[in-house]
Amino acid sequence: MKWHPRKKLTNPKISRSLSESYPYSPFFRQIKIFGIAIKFLFSLWWHKVTGNNSSRSRHRIAKWLVGNILELGPTFIKIGQALSTRADLIPLEYIQEFSQLQDRVPPFSSDLAIAVIEQELGKPVPVLFAEFNPNPIAAASLGQVHKARLYTGEDVVVKVQRPGLARLFNLDFEILHHLIRWLNRLIKNARKFNLEAIYREFFELLYLEIDYVHEGKNADRFRDNFQNYQRVAVPQVYWQYTTSKILTLEYLPGIKIDDRLALEASRIDTQEVIQLGITCYLKQLLEDGFFQSDPHPGNMAVSQQGEIIFYDFGTMAEVKTIAKDQMVKTFFAILKKDTDEVVETLIYMGLIEPVADMTPVKRMIAFMIEEFRDKPVDVRAFEQITDEVYSIFEQQPFRLPPQMTFIVKSLTTLDGIARALDPQYNLLAAAQPFLRQIAFSQQQGSLLSILARQTKDFIQYRLKQPNRTQLSIMRLESRLDLGELQVKVRATESERSLKQIKLGIKSLIYTCLSGFSLLSGSVLLVGQLKGVAIALFCFASFWFILLVRSLTSMAMNEKMYKMAQK
Repeated sequence: MKWHPRKKLTNPKISRSLSESYPYSPFFRQIKIFGIAIKFLFSLWWHKVTGNNSSRSRHRIAKWLVGNILELGPTFIKIGQALSTRADLIPLEYIQEFSQLQDRVPPFSSDLAIAVIEQELGKPVPVLFAEFNPNPIAAASLGQVHKARLYTGEDVVVKVQRPGLARLFNLDFEILHHLIRWLNRLIKNARKFNLEAIYREFFELLYLEIDYVHEGKNADRFRDNFQNYQRVAVPQVYWQYTTSKILTLEYLPGIKIDDRLALEASRIDTQEVIQLGITCYLKQLLEDGFFQSDPHPGNMAVSQQGEIIFYDFGTMAEVKTIAKDQMVKTFFAILKKDTDEVVETLIYMGLIEPVADMTPVKRMIAFMIEEFRDKPVDVRAFEQITDEVYSIFEQQPFRLPPQMTFIVKSLTTLDGIARALDPQYNLLAAAQPFLRQIAFSQQQGSLLSILARQTKDFIQYRLKQPNRTQLSIMRLESRLDLGELQVKVRATESERSLKQIKLGIKSLIYTCLSGFSLLSGSVLLVGQLKGVAIALFCFASFWFILLVRSLTSMAMNEKMYKMAQK
């Protein structure tokens, strides 16, 4: 690394331009954002109409969208980073492309960063730091990090905020509000996702994230919560070098937490890392009620001694005591395989909306508890309950309150990190140290009492658990009572015939459209309307191509069927 001690790096022109770093016109910014949204929605609609919904086409659209997100800047990069962990909402191809936003954020000018530091701290950089590296060691959507050394000898990192963020957020806040209201009117089922509440919650956290004084206080509170955990490291805040736009922290280098090869090369036990990470987050959610809502791999690292290092404290969130109690009950209900109690707690927390017939919901939750409690999730296993899943979403019983969005986001991100280290990891096994700590804790308090009581109930449940034969009989009785036993008959001949009929209807529609376009174009050509006629001929060609494709599929299916009959 090249160091630059006591060298004046400021530029008066750069300093004067700090307030003009994002000179966006509100009108043109809105046109650009709405234009991208319209193109994206049209692409989705077009692929649905043409039946071209392959993985390759989704990758192409996602890649185009990521390029536009990077061009739009910090607000949309943060949105993309948040979506990169929501495999429950968007396809895998988008997840893969959005995940690159964690590493592809470009840094801004070093001279501009130095100008921000000098303007905020009121002194030249050579006076503030004995050594300062003008080249950033990391860049994020809201700022970048430079390494420095104080005159007292401590190595530190200086986090510098991108200039003009508050102004840009205010502009994007209004534009996105208009966009969401437009989507609610245009898309029939958009309202059920409560996009406006989620968007407001997102921007509230985003405004807090650009206040580095608030982040420094979060870091101090987080460090206090983990002061008795020797294997958790939190950097110290140097308040004399910190303002709302500058944050100076202790330099704690480490290995990226999801880099399994580097961890193994350093002889660090990845299973212990997973266990420690799960324990840390269970403590944050269930004990402290104060958790890091954006635990992506760039915000966590592992030291050479196997400690987990937390870096970013701008996106901290709090859990209400009631929600903590319900999460504890849900956790132990899953351990006991008590489907009814799981459903009750999820309804209480607002994650499930009660409907007249909860049987499909209970059936799916029971299936997930049975199949995935003690082993990794296998997406192919969901094929067994396809009908139930469709039934559930037709009734729309699931919802995600704004506060719970960030809890789910944190847990899904943490799950992704754990699977990167060990695809076969088990949540229950990783949580055992935390459960033992709860069971033998001598501390007092309402939440700890609930945890101890739930642990006691679980131990009693395990001791009274019936044998396999009794469980099988009870399960059969339960399914008979609920009417869950189904007989499925699959008629291959009927399926083939229905598929051919569907292709035949599509071919007929394409024939009519191509013939109508061709006839209309010919009539207009005679009437001297050449421009419109050419456009109709192009449409006729397009529908003809789809017709040929459909007829080819029909012929190939028939040929394959005849070959199978021989």
